[in-house]
Amino acid sequence: MDNSRMYSMYAKAREWIQEGREVALATVIATWGSSPRQAGSQLVIDAQGAFEGSVSGGCIEGAVITEALEVIADGIPRRLFFGVSTEQAWDVGLACGGEVEIYLEKVSGVSLLDELALLDGASRSACVLTELSSGSKTIVALDDSGALAQLDPALSEVVTRAALSERSMISPFQGTDTFVHIIHPPLTIIIIGAVHIAQPLVKMAHIAGYRVIVIDPRASFATNERFPQTELVCGWPDEELSRLPIHARTAIVTLAHDPKLDDAALKVALRSRAFYIGALGSTITHGKRLARLKEAGFTADERARIQAPVGLDIGALTPAEIAIATIAQVTLFRRKPDLALPARHRPDSE
Repeated sequence: MDNSRMYSMYAKAREWIQEGREVALATVIATWGSSPRQAGSQLVIDAQGAFEGSVSGGCIEGAVITEALEVIADGIPRRLFFGVSTEQAWDVGLACGGEVEIYLEKVSGVSLLDELALLDGASRSACVLTELSSGSKTIVALDDSGALAQLDPALSEVVTRAALSERSMISPFQGTDTFVHIIHPPLTIIIIGAVHIAQPLVKMAHIAGYRVIVIDPRASFATNERFPQTELVCGWPDEELSRLPIHARTAIVTLAHDPKLDDAALKVALRSRAFYIGALGSTITHGKRLARLKEAGFTADERARIQAPVGLDIGALTPAEIAIATIAQVTLFRRKPDLALPARHRPDSE
């Protein structure tokens, strides 16, 4: 399960508890070998055996549901370990054999789930720390440096490392195992301009796991026929961007090649937490763009956030090649921000 969907299982548990159901939560806390679900993937089960989510598949999931009914009855959390040979793997949902460990607990109160719902609603990343022996939990907003500083330094380092790698993990801490569950809002790429270059970029962004939003005020451009199964917003970029949650896992790419659209979007993007901002256009075009943004009051550091010409310099010429270069650069900024290439055209010094 992608980290971007992990809030949903906590939300489902909260919904069911508010309906008066008794609920257990199963969480993958470790995997070895081949597993179709990564650490942090979850399954919510009620006392009647209804469930949502996934921790594996096949008879493993069936066994987890059976155990969950016992956890709901006695309230005692437990760790379940499943090892599967390659010959048995297909029957139980492990592609080529492997091992998976699952933590199963009863969830009764909603105060913690309410706190997570608030973070989810604000598109903020979080870490849920679970002491596996007792089930006690602590929630830390990952953008709250004060909350991170209050953790033990060793644990804070583990949380920071897990957040950067986007990998939930078990960490030994003070004589007991603690599960460090990293939860992020969905990876999102917002494309300004429903132009021909946007079409392959949308496809590649979907493949890379992004929620994709295309904004263009021209209804003849932003059509379902040209962009099937894509969130299309027909409106002015500055107005529409102001309505959207732009968080630290958002990339914004302007492709309209029209200052009325691109500049309006960039003025919002440069004030946002977006981790990547790219703009189509030649070096000369971008120089003129930077001059307009400088006149509008944006500093050199702010303007330097724009990657233009958009994408890694791989000699791309066709729309598909430009899309490849763009997704590659977005990935670089996401995965290795310290190595991300500087903008090819830097603003002149103030």
